[in-house]
Amino acid sequence: MVLVLFLYLSLFTWNLRTGYVDRLATHTGLEFVGAVLKPGKWLRLQVVEFWDHYIDLVGVRKRNDELEAQMREILFAVAGAKEDQAELARLRELLSIAPPTGWERIGARVIAHRLGSQAELESVLLDKGYLDGASVHTPVVAYDGAVGRVFRAGPYTSSVLLLTDPNSRIAVLSQDNRTPGIIVGLGPRHQLEMRYVSLNAPLAVGELLVTSGQAGAFPKGLPVARIVSIEYSDISLFQKVMAEPLTNLENLEEVLLVGNTAEVQPFEEKPHDSRQEADD
Repeated sequence: MVLVLFLYLSLFTWNLRTGYVDRLATHTGLEFVGAVLKPGKWLRLQVVEFWDHYIDLVGVRKRNDELEAQMREILFAVAGAKEDQAELARLRELLSIAPPTGWERIGARVIAHRLGSQAELESVLLDKGYLDGASVHTPVVAYDGAVGRVFRAGPYTSSVLLLTDPNSRIAVLSQDNRTPGIIVGLGPRHQLEMRYVSLNAPLAVGELLVTSGQAGAFPKGLPVARIVSIEYSDISLFQKVMAEPLTNLENLEEVLLVGNTAEVQPFEEKPHDSRQEADD
């Protein structure tokens, strides 16, 4: 115990003369404090940097979400603009059709299709009725050819019997040879048949068939179909003439009703039999 006290007093006296122990304690304390504070400072910097990056990442993600939403809106707008452009082109083509004297045109939209083997009739439904001029028997055309005619009309909607329906009959002439006949539908996805063409009547494959205007059912000169084949038979008095419709009837969207202003056609009540032939 005396020895320890002696050593302590000696060290104290030596430190008073030299100040070495104080400097050593100061440096040691500073290094100890630095060793404790530096990791904390580094950890704090890492946490702050990570948080800043996280906040930046959240901001970038939010901005990306906003840009993606804007891009979707732009894509929808572009798709709508393309659809409007296509519709405008179709309507311009429709409006380019000039009706013959005594006839007027009325635009209509197709709102429903009834096509195929399961449909009762090959027909389409229009958004125009007899209050708009779509009376029974009104001819219906597209920009590239005849479509059919109204066979049932309500106040604001009407049904159109397509020329491909087996009940459809349209009187036609071949455009070049002026050979008459009757275009008859043979059902969905089938060609048309031009009937009652005598064996010696002049016709050619590729010739255009237009409405004859007989009985005033259709205006004269509307394109209907194009001849694709002609066959002759030894047991028949008529040629077998097949034709393709000029209009794609499965993709109709807008049509023209061609009304006769010279005379008003009376409403005809049809029998209940929906398969009754609608002769032109």
